[in-house]
Amino acid sequence: MNGYLEKILHVNLSTGKLRDEALNQDWAEQFIGNSGLGARYLFDMVDAATDPLGPDNPLIMMTGPLTGTRTPSASRHAFISKSPLTGLFGESSAGGYTGHELKRAGYDGIIITGQSPTPVYLLIREGLPPKLRPAEHLWGLDTYQTQNEIIAESGDSRTRVACIGPAGENLVRFASIMNADARAAGRAGMGAVMGSKKLKAIAIRGKGLIPVSDKEAVNLAFRKAMAHIKADFAADLLKDLGTASGLEYFQMVGSLPAKYWTEGDYEGALNLSGAAMSMSIRTGSTGCWGCTVQCGSEVTIEGEDDPYALGTTDGPEYEAVASLGSNLLIEDLKAVSYFDWICDSAGMDVISAGAVIGFAAWLSEQGYLSSADSKGETVEWGNPAQTIELLKKIAVRDGFGDILADGVRAMEEHFNAPGLAVQVNGMDPGMHDPRAFSGMALVYLTSPRGACHNKSDFYFVETGHTFDQLGIVSDDHRQEAGKAPLVAKHQDYRSMVDACGCCVFVNVNLQVLPETFQAILGKEISLDELVLGGERIFNLKRLLNLKLGLKPRQDEVMPILLNTPLASGPTDGFVPDWQLMLKEYYAHRDWDWESGRPSAQKLTELGLDELVI
Repeated sequence: MNGYLEKILHVNLSTGKLRDEALNQDWAEQFIGNSGLGARYLFDMVDAATDPLGPDNPLIMMTGPLTGTRTPSASRHAFISKSPLTGLFGESSAGGYTGHELKRAGYDGIIITGQSPTPVYLLIREGLPPKLRPAEHLWGLDTYQTQNEIIAESGDSRTRVACIGPAGENLVRFASIMNADARAAGRAGMGAVMGSKKLKAIAIRGKGLIPVSDKEAVNLAFRKAMAHIKADFAADLLKDLGTASGLEYFQMVGSLPAKYWTEGDYEGALNLSGAAMSMSIRTGSTGCWGCTVQCGSEVTIEGEDDPYALGTTDGPEYEAVASLGSNLLIEDLKAVSYFDWICDSAGMDVISAGAVIGFAAWLSEQGYLSSADSKGETVEWGNPAQTIELLKKIAVRDGFGDILADGVRAMEEHFNAPGLAVQVNGMDPGMHDPRAFSGMALVYLTSPRGACHNKSDFYFVETGHTFDQLGIVSDDHRQEAGKAPLVAKHQDYRSMVDACGCCVFVNVNLQVLPETFQAILGKEISLDELVLGGERIFNLKRLLNLKLGLKPRQDEVMPILLNTPLASGPTDGFVPDWQLMLKEYYAHRDWDWESGRPSAQKLTELGLDELVI
């Protein structure tokens, strides 16, 4: 199969045994790759009784058929497991170089089971048998230190490392897996799963070639894609200002969260924007393997007396700037960059980290935190020094940080504040308020891994970024009726792009994508067939969540704070009628309203009728 290496590495950490297995080609045909293919493997390995932090929960790393090929920005890989944060399907995607390197080392993916009695790391080198190496000397190191140590041990500066830091070791339920250049598999607690297995890192060095069907056709498709990308104004903005380039617009329309989703007009927002970063601390752009945009930011903060001095390092993305900045009423970019660095070095999701601190500050303000409950802490808004202290405590589960390390849903229970955390199925949303973009209400309620913006960044559609060939057109960003089919189609499209191994920030011309797929795989396929694959993946993940215990009518509920009109700001008190939209969405998806299960006809149509839940 061109585009694939047709091989999966199985690692049993309990026994220390490693073996190769042929890729299930039928599954690859159906579910493409990355989190789609990973979800199919996971489906047969977990159920509602599986402990997310136990030996029976696998950690799966998977690439896509376009990962590592000459497709613009096709660097993505995914980690898949049962999430310790949500108890449901968990996935976290990352860019960087690790996925590309895994394919060059001869593997499409890795399935890791069991638990090692002592810390180890996995070393994979093309042409040599993969092996487990001792990692006691690495346990306790941060992610930057770990990567440097392993690269030095390997003797090859091009060894690529995915690793955990102290947060993963201490089973923080939103711990991340970090790749070089601060490319994070950030969400759903995949780092905690890795830590529970005593697996400190995966180190990979590959030199092989990825097979493609028609090299000349691949090059032609690449040139067509590049012509489209070069004409894309958004790509220029991302390169020049980073992912925070849209912050000013989000503030203007009321999408930027402030004070834990309770304020709609934050005066300090402009001090956090991509433009502000570019004029102050941003000193360069960075990107993943094969990236044609380079949306990452390099920042430089120096000065002996500067408490946030980091030298030159990877800077914060939009989600970090919003979650650790406006969400906490902190407008100092240097401080936010320092918070971001703490999270990256500890291996901790920046969105969830900002969410638990913001929720703690809101609970403190509302009188929910007693001194005994919070272990003597009073959490304040706009306090950078306290934020630094709390982030460090969360990473090692020290004192009050131990409570925050379990996530906002656990905090609801601990502080007897039911329904007050902003979360769906245990996951806090990305930093895009559905009171500004009504489509995001549906996205958060129906995303396979909880309130996630990555399975559909529909706010882009609602700002005019259309996909006319798919019928995904821009409409009134407050429209409710009729929006469900657009959101569902966009979710299917994004699921397909992710499964291929491509970055969603690089919107390749829709006509070029099938050409690219055909050139690499040697399989003629239409755009509609590709998107149907995305729909199949989305429904597979739905079945998996139902198998793991999702209760739709109980769990798919808009959080109280997001269902409350804001007193001021651009949203003018608007709250989307999420129940109307959700019922329309279910009808469009052909899902049963009570059980949440796709109909028998839909399952047959998608080739999923043999899956038992």
